[in-house]
Amino acid sequence: MPSDYLPILIMLIVIVGFAAAGLIVSGLVGPRKPTPAKLAPYESGMSPIGSARQRFSIRYYLVAVLFILFDIEIIFFYPWAVLFRDLGWFGLIEMGVFTLTLLVGFVYIWKKGGFEWD
Repeated sequence: MPSDYLPILIMLIVIVGFAAAGLIVSGLVGPRKPTPAKLAPYESGMSPIGSARQRFSIRYYLVAVLFILFDIEIIFFYPWAVLFRDLGWFGLIEMGVFTLTLLVGFVYIWKKGGFEWD
């Protein structure tokens, strides 16, 4: 029933309204005194050297994304290990298929040179 979703809609409207009100009020009331020191970029206590728009190799981002991908896939092993005895053979076969798929992707990326830094 659509009426069951009315509390969720009301909560969503309140949340969006609260966020918008906070942004608007802080923009209107907040102090605005820009100085050269405030406008200077600051990173970990070190003075900036060079341009802030320095280019990074695409390999950097590729390795980062692959790390996150495989790291999140490995997280799926924990709930399986907790319920290993309850899942029985079905759970073992499903995890075998998952591990095989993960391994095929890993080998594919390895052969394509996705882990090379040069």
